[in-house]
Amino acid sequence: MAELIVHGKENIVRPGFYMPNRISIEAGRALHHLLDGQVCYLVDPTYPPAPEIMDFLKRKKVEIEYFDFRNTTSRDVREQILAKFSQGLSVVFLPGQVARIRGTYSDVPSPFLRHVGSLHISPIPLFLGYYGDSVTTLFREIPDEGCHEEFCILPQLAPGPQTGERLMKAWLEAGAARLAAQPLLSHSLTTELVRGIKAHPTTEIIDGMTGNALPFFKALGVSMTVAKLLRKRDDKRIGVILPPGPGGVIATLSCLLAGITPVLINYASSRASFESTVRQAGLKTFITARKFMQKLDTFPWPPEEQLILVEDLLKNLSKPALIANVLLAKAGPASVICKMFDTDARKDTDEAVMLFTSGSSGEPKGVAFTHRMILANASQCACRLDMNNLRFLGSLPIFHSFGMTVAMMLPLLTGCPICSYPNPTDARTINELIMKHKLSLVVATPTFARAYLRRADKETYKSVRYFVLGAEKLQPDLEKEFLEKCDVKVLEGYGLTETSPVIGVNMPDAAPVPGSKFFVPGTVARSIGAPLPGIAVRITDLDDDTKELPLTERGMIWFKGANVFTGYVGKPELNQELFWNGWFKTGDVGQMDLNGFITLGGRLSRFSKIGGEMVPHEGVEQALCQGFGLSAEDGVKIAITGVSDPQKGEALVLLSALPQHQRSSEEKEILTSIRTMLADMEMPTLWAPKYLVPVESIPALATGKLDLRGCKLLADEALGDLSK
Repeated sequence: MAELIVHGKENIVRPGFYMPNRISIEAGRALHHLLDGQVCYLVDPTYPPAPEIMDFLKRKKVEIEYFDFRNTTSRDVREQILAKFSQGLSVVFLPGQVARIRGTYSDVPSPFLRHVGSLHISPIPLFLGYYGDSVTTLFREIPDEGCHEEFCILPQLAPGPQTGERLMKAWLEAGAARLAAQPLLSHSLTTELVRGIKAHPTTEIIDGMTGNALPFFKALGVSMTVAKLLRKRDDKRIGVILPPGPGGVIATLSCLLAGITPVLINYASSRASFESTVRQAGLKTFITARKFMQKLDTFPWPPEEQLILVEDLLKNLSKPALIANVLLAKAGPASVICKMFDTDARKDTDEAVMLFTSGSSGEPKGVAFTHRMILANASQCACRLDMNNLRFLGSLPIFHSFGMTVAMMLPLLTGCPICSYPNPTDARTINELIMKHKLSLVVATPTFARAYLRRADKETYKSVRYFVLGAEKLQPDLEKEFLEKCDVKVLEGYGLTETSPVIGVNMPDAAPVPGSKFFVPGTVARSIGAPLPGIAVRITDLDDDTKELPLTERGMIWFKGANVFTGYVGKPELNQELFWNGWFKTGDVGQMDLNGFITLGGRLSRFSKIGGEMVPHEGVEQALCQGFGLSAEDGVKIAITGVSDPQKGEALVLLSALPQHQRSSEEKEILTSIRTMLADMEMPTLWAPKYLVPVESIPALATGKLDLRGCKLLADEALGDLSK
């Protein structure tokens, strides 16, 4: 039986109306005791609690009030509750058994939250969560050995409207607080990786290019040998310029074992971005491979003396030392390896891995992933997925946060096989690898997925349980085509580098629960899913960050959780704009429904995601101003905004008040000349606007700042259905 830990006993109110997100027999007993048995339980027989809970109540001979949700008005239920209050009894609403996906934060379907909101009785929220001491046991659906329950009695909500929304917010924030307090997150990522590998030594990393398979224990043994060499250097950070696969795993793990931060370099970035990354991270050493260098002959490679080439490194390793370390990795205790490399020296909020994401000015922004952040997000993902016999496709670059956390760290921590392939655009090979190795978790962008679909049939994805698409908006036609042609449901997800990265994802619906007519869905059309456990959500007015809105109203989205970063490296002024009381402002506009599913409604931040890549609006504007010969004295004559695009997720729109851009009939010629101009300036091809919208003037606020909403409205009105 799982241990129960109770928080917030001081929030008990007698009599009071108690609303739990879920209930267990242990939590029910504890609450019954805290209320001195002076309780009436509210039950809907069409949504029945677990039999063991009902048996407990019957043995206690407590009062049970039944109501049929579909045939009982909120006024009638309100009178039932007030009548019990007058008798000195507290009332506890008992959530029933409901069909829900793994990791769902609440067992209360949205119709009941709406019903509670119309009662106009201020409830005391109760939050129950299940936790363990490892990635694979955190947030277990049913507590088992090594797992415990945490039961939180939260402060009573203030009277007022939209009680259902406020209950949901209280549950989410309690979940985020309880996750942040779990001891696991104060551990060392390196230690947990060693333990995960040692627990599954023969699990393989399959190189999709060569077909060779590297067992986890060999990868660890090689990494231990390389780490001893790296420890002799004085590097605090080392750049890793490698694609996904065995080399990327070994380089990253070697750095972690050596107590060095691996900085995973975006090898698709421009020279200016790479040079900025090197400067900001203070890099003077890079790990790469000669074969990879030959394929990227246009990349601005550092001087040879700064490079550690994988081929040369492996060739020159001491064979006796390598054999000894591989044997130790296979047969030795994890504790010995961890002690040998002092893996607990860096943990919790210490820097573990660094990535760079595009900035609004075009300069990359450094995100230092702490041990806590990666362990948190890996745990959150593991709780939502059925990890049994899960086989990962690792084709997204490891310099993308999803490729790093989900496609590399998560399988290493949990013992799942990885099939790597460095080119996610090679649809034919990707499909062949999925079939050959019976891969069950595939993650891609909608742009890549369209290419996969053209070369697929009903046999291609038979082994796939989770086909997740992110980084761009999922278009309905793509979803429909996958289902019709391949009999596979693609699942839209959402994440940010700054959140390690996964925030939410749609999942297959759960099987119905016998006897219950209600369910919490796994998928809501056009949404990006419900937040993973341990993530809280805040919505604010688009024009006033201090004005909080109900979660179901459209506004600016903020997140809080152990997986959320605390600020960009060396950007104090920007960080001050993006953080409030521990909340991170995403720049995304959206809202939630009462099942917790988030629907995005556009982006007010100054970047667009095009084909999965961040394109900074200000960076494009600066390049265009330079190309057009504009200066500050000319005033604001151009602006870049984004619109939805069925192929790439988003497309750039150039709003121009320049006289030479006012003839719409010349749009194609103007855009072609702009593309040529940007190419001559060595700017990324994604920076070229797809549309030109002539305007009288560029919208501005009273403060003189660019009116982002006004710019977006101008573009939407001018383009109409062209961008859809």
